[in-house]
Amino acid sequence: MPDEEQYPPTVEADEPTRKLGSKEGLPQSVPGFRLLQKLGAGGMGEVFEAEQLEPVRRKVALKLIKRGMESKEVLARFDSERQALALMSHPNIAQVYDAGVTEDGRPYFVMEFVHGVSVTEYCDTHRLDTSERLGLFLQICDGVQHAHQKGVIHRDLKPSNVLVTIRDDQPVPKIIDFGVAKATAQRLTERTVFTELGAIIGTPEYMSPEQAEMTGLDVDTRSDVYSLGVMLYELLSGAQPFDATELRRAGFDEIRRRIREEDPPRPSTRVTKMGDESGVVAKKRRTDPAFLARALRGDLDWITMKALEKDRTRRYGSPAELAADIGRHLRHVPVAAGPPSTIYRAQKFVRRHRLGVIAGSMVVVALVLGILGTTLGLLRAVRAERAARAQAETARQVSDFLEGLFEISDPNESKGNTITAREILDEGAARIRRELGGQLRVQARLMHTIGKVYNSLGLYEQSRSLLQESLSTRAELLDREDPEVLENMSSLANVLSHLGEYEASTDLHQRALAIREKTLGPDDLNVASSLHHLAAVQLQLGDYEQAETLYERALAIRERALGPEDPRTLDTMNSLATVYKVRADYDNAKAFYERVLDVRKRTLARDDPALATTLQHLASLLGTMGDYEGAQPLYERSLAIRERAFGPDHPRVADIVQDLAANHHELGDFAAARSLYERAVSIYESSLGPDHPDVAVTLGNLGVLLMDLSEHQSARPVFERALEIREKTLGPDHPDVAVVLENLGLLLRILGEYERAKPPLERAVAINRRAFDSEHPATAGSLNQLAIVFDLSGQPDAARPLFEEALTIREKHFGPDHPEVASSVMNLGYFLMRNGDLESARPLFERVVETREKVLGPEHPWLATVLDNLGALLTEVGEYEEARPLLERALAIQEKAFGDRHRAVAATLHNLAELDCRTGNYKEAEPLYRRALEIRQDQLGVDHPMAAETLEAYAELLRDTGREADARALEDRAANRQASTSDETSG
Repeated sequence: MPDEEQYPPTVEADEPTRKLGSKEGLPQSVPGFRLLQKLGAGGMGEVFEAEQLEPVRRKVALKLIKRGMESKEVLARFDSERQALALMSHPNIAQVYDAGVTEDGRPYFVMEFVHGVSVTEYCDTHRLDTSERLGLFLQICDGVQHAHQKGVIHRDLKPSNVLVTIRDDQPVPKIIDFGVAKATAQRLTERTVFTELGAIIGTPEYMSPEQAEMTGLDVDTRSDVYSLGVMLYELLSGAQPFDATELRRAGFDEIRRRIREEDPPRPSTRVTKMGDESGVVAKKRRTDPAFLARALRGDLDWITMKALEKDRTRRYGSPAELAADIGRHLRHVPVAAGPPSTIYRAQKFVRRHRLGVIAGSMVVVALVLGILGTTLGLLRAVRAERAARAQAETARQVSDFLEGLFEISDPNESKGNTITAREILDEGAARIRRELGGQLRVQARLMHTIGKVYNSLGLYEQSRSLLQESLSTRAELLDREDPEVLENMSSLANVLSHLGEYEASTDLHQRALAIREKTLGPDDLNVASSLHHLAAVQLQLGDYEQAETLYERALAIRERALGPEDPRTLDTMNSLATVYKVRADYDNAKAFYERVLDVRKRTLARDDPALATTLQHLASLLGTMGDYEGAQPLYERSLAIRERAFGPDHPRVADIVQDLAANHHELGDFAAARSLYERAVSIYESSLGPDHPDVAVTLGNLGVLLMDLSEHQSARPVFERALEIREKTLGPDHPDVAVVLENLGLLLRILGEYERAKPPLERAVAINRRAFDSEHPATAGSLNQLAIVFDLSGQPDAARPLFEEALTIREKHFGPDHPEVASSVMNLGYFLMRNGDLESARPLFERVVETREKVLGPEHPWLATVLDNLGALLTEVGEYEEARPLLERALAIQEKAFGDRHRAVAATLHNLAELDCRTGNYKEAEPLYRRALEIRQDQLGVDHPMAAETLEAYAELLRDTGREADARALEDRAANRQASTSDETSG
């Protein structure tokens, strides 16, 4: 569950009214229209969102000339725009509806209201890839072509004048603002529009060279083609041909000179020279910088640069010609802009007729090889080749023998013999260094193999040492592009990721990926492997969009090359499902997990460990979705498979035991959870050693359970040991160390030791900021814990910015509706309630109710949590009728999810009893308090603060109803139970 904290529930008020826009400066009256808000303003006019009242009611955009702008030129330009729009009727051009004059004499015209954003913003926000961007651009070309056919040149085409709106779930670009349009076939207005000498008409970044001349006499439809070329350049590369900041810093004459004389770099070149920014640009196109540059190189470079020709006679003659060339590119036929060479046309022919060319090429290659073989001295080559093969075969046999010996320690192969295998492994590593110094290539290969096995055992430092040594040797012996070197780089990168060295891991994976793409092509299976591993690191770093993009690319390659049921394809599909799960896209995650499970059920033996893994992942997802009962049999089946495959004491068995314990923990079955956690610790210690990181993970979970059982003094040494293991094995600055520090801080906070809780939590924040960045979700979690301690220690001014920073981080990473965002909203709400700002707290709870119901469904336990607390809040402010259905609904959800003996059930029973007491329904309240008290005392202990809270409230009810003796008897029973428990503990 997210790190939601429910420290004392409180209250809040109505949601503040949201302003839709400014209404300042609205004209007093525009006949037949009601102005709603100002949308924007240009040089000559203001645009308002308005409602047309007759003859039809509809939302429109009303453009009104600015006050004081009634010059002859402005009036002419304003009328020109109105008439230009009136001439045209096209789905990609905003339509004009009406025109008139306001009561104070200001001309206006009414046009279609386009509710959208600029085309560049839409493409970047929705992460459209290159082909999708080209599809939108073709529609824009079609709209401009229509304008030209009507005799109108726009003269100010730019992204902000092309808004994308949604029609029937499809994006539709709409061209607006023909304020500087020019007529070619007819006069647009009786007023003549004169271009003022020295005044630029248009926007410099998108202006054609002939517009920059500013004579106004030599501008034709090809000027709009140039502007379209600038837009295309920006859509593809994420930058303009000329840097806008530098251009506008230049003087007037310098701006004109650059536009007329300087040639910008090709789009692909611009991408490669962006540095770190190229990663951001590529991410917005669902790819990476190297792949984007390759996609632009060739056709798209040529098309864009032809549209940007300084000499308009060499430019495309119309938007239709530009669109036609883009269409050719998308169909993989030669483009008009490309060099008409034989090689280029042959490449296009191959892409269209791949199978036929491959078949023909095989025949040609066979003939050529035959001729070469005879002319180069076949006999001498064969003798040399035989000698090389003999030497390689000897090395292979030695290597394979030793690999077979050592790989029995891999958890996937050893079937429970890990201890013996570890001993063999350590001895083997020493022998390789000792005995194979004269056979460096064989030595490097074996070091690589053993390094991977150490990694699989979680022995990361041993793995790193061998893999670094192996890579160093191979880099000296082999070419940097050799497959063995690249495989070694990838293996080392995986180990560095486990050690928390994410930057170094990313660098190695990216280097391997770039070389593989260059030497093998973008669709090679080794490329897919690099993409898959790089995605895993990005997932650790919290860059979920990039992880999703990389996994999607890897999946596409593996599905094409291997088919949808190959184990490697399924591995990537499974990983992609995990990304969906993290991003709360539960429907997609479940669909992918179930698809993998279906294939593995059909293709694997019933006891195959891979089947157990998929069952485990699907069970984890169901738990996240609140279906703990549904997760239980999946975990149990997964455990049974692994026990049969590996034996009962294997670390892979402990993995499932631990997950099953966590599920029991969520269900409130603390006894079963404790037994399972302890079993997992025992397995890990006996098989992997007492200082293995997996031991620390389970100890951390056990410590949290002990806190829930109020065994706080027992939890402390458990957390301290987990911290010691992680610092020893992973180093003091690993993010896994921060997890234990957060748990330790939580324990100290529960014990009321606020000042002692601050240092571990502050250290956790610092570790996460160093390991990831200041905006990683892990940083948000540690900020939240630290904020609570500051609040409880009487420092609300220090707490509030930490709560708000945590919320901002999560909203940026996950969007507004993610469960972790909802948790941060809840945290902030609790803080506000504790500090008396009930009015501000209420809309936060209401927001959480809305988002959790939408994302998690109407019966998720996390929804019940916020319903319970909102109900308690409403009770506190006296809104009893509104509070009751919320509390009753929360109780029903919790009883269905957890049964009737869960601590969450007790919390809601307590709040319902409080509501009944407030309304004088003491008879109904008494059994609710009694039941809540029984659950809390049994589940949490007699001396737990929550049990004491319910005891005090129940006793007060008894006294208020004149039953003093019953109240004293209740308190005496509790005291006796507490004393008995203390005696048992001390004994």
